[in-house]
Parts: sequence; structure tokens; C-alpha cells
Amino acid sequence: MQTIAERLNSARKGIDKAATSAHRPPNSIKLLAVSKTKPVSDIMEAYEAGQRMFGENYVQEGVEKTQELAHLPDIEWHMIGPIQSNKTKIVAEHFHWVQSVDREKIARRLNEQRPSHLPPLNVCIQVNIDDEQSKSGVSVDELDGLIRFVTSQERLQLRGLMAIPKANPSEIQQQQTLAKLKEIFDLYHTSLSNFDTLSVGMSSDMTQAIQHGSTMVRIGTAIFGKRDYPQG
Repeated sequence: MQTIAERLNSARKGIDKAATSAHRPPNSIKLLAVSKTKPVSDIMEAYEAGQRMFGENYVQEGVEKTQELAHLPDIEWHMIGPIQSNKTKIVAEHFHWVQSVDREKIARRLNEQRPSHLPPLNVCIQVNIDDEQSKSGVSVDELDGLIRFVTSQERLQLRGLMAIPKANPSEIQQQQTLAKLKEIFDLYHTSLSNFDTLSVGMSSDMTQAIQHGSTMVRIGTAIFGKRDYPQG
């Protein structure tokens, strides 16, 4: 059975291979290790193997991990799951990034509740790129308005877009979705400073996402193994 360090190395090699195939420098794509439901000991094993960026989906679980590992000064925490308005304060206090901003109310609260002694909170807007009712994310039609709002907030730094494309698409559907997302990203990348992050691609579609300009892939099971989901 492979160790977390070995699986992490395999994931990095996969990113390098996909980047080379897409004629992109491998260091232009960051790896976010999705550690939801996994114990701190697993995160420490990945950390000791050189991983620094970790993604959490559940607010309370993620906050507990940030507190337990607060002694690691260069670890970087990303909230990638939905956020209820009553949880924005602890997210603003403990995370470096929030990739799942999808409405003004959440952005406003994160801005108001970001502690003054911390740098502005890095934010990605989650786009519902395939317009799926079952998924979070702002619609493409409403994206521009939300971008304008987030950029007006002093304690937020808009860094880019995050998306979770439709599962099990046809090859043509996948290419169309990723191409549309890249086109939208490029539009704002050229006009907004620090708008440099396109967070899309997981284990199943990482290669295709990198071909279409992803700058950050989110990989969990391929690094940490099968997840045990919390009860209740």
C-alpha cells in the first residue's frame, strides 16, 4: 500500500505530465490537497512530504484543523465548501483562501469579519458553469455583478474563479464547458490585478482542465485514500 508521500509524488508527476502535454510550465499549476474528513496525522504526513496547500469542505472540521496546526507558519488553508452566513466569522478568522464565494451576502460578511491584523482574505468566486440546480455557484449571467461587488470590498482580494463541472460528461461537453470557463477567466484576468487563479480539475478531469488553463487542481482521494464521511 502506497504512503501519502508516495501518492502525493504521483499526483505531482501527473500534473507535470499534463502540463508538458499542454505546453505549459509545470510550476504554473498548483496542487491543492483536499483533506476533508482526514485526520491531522494525514495532513502532517503530506506536509512533511512538501505539501503546503490544503482544502477543507466542512467549516467546523476545517477550523479545528487550522487551530491544531497553527504552529506551522507556512501552511495555507483553503475553504472550498459551501458556507452558511452564520459560519462566515470563523472562516474569515482562520482561512487564507475562500474558493466558494457565490453571493454578495457571504462576500460582505467575510469582508466585515476579516480580522484587521490579517492580510485581506483571498477569494475565488464559485461559478456554476453548467447551470446545475444541484450545485452551488453564481450563474454566468450574474458573475459580473458579483465580481464588481467583491472587488469593492477592502478586506477581500479577488484571486479568480472556482468551478466544479458536470460529472461524467461526454468528451465534447467537457471540452465546451472548460473552454467556456477559460474564456470567462481570460476576460477578467486581463483587466483585474491579482486575478490569477482558475481552480478547476480533480483526479478524474485534471488533464483536461490543465489543457484548458487551470492554475490549481484539487485532489483528495488520490492523495489521502477513500474518505470516511462524517455522520449526521
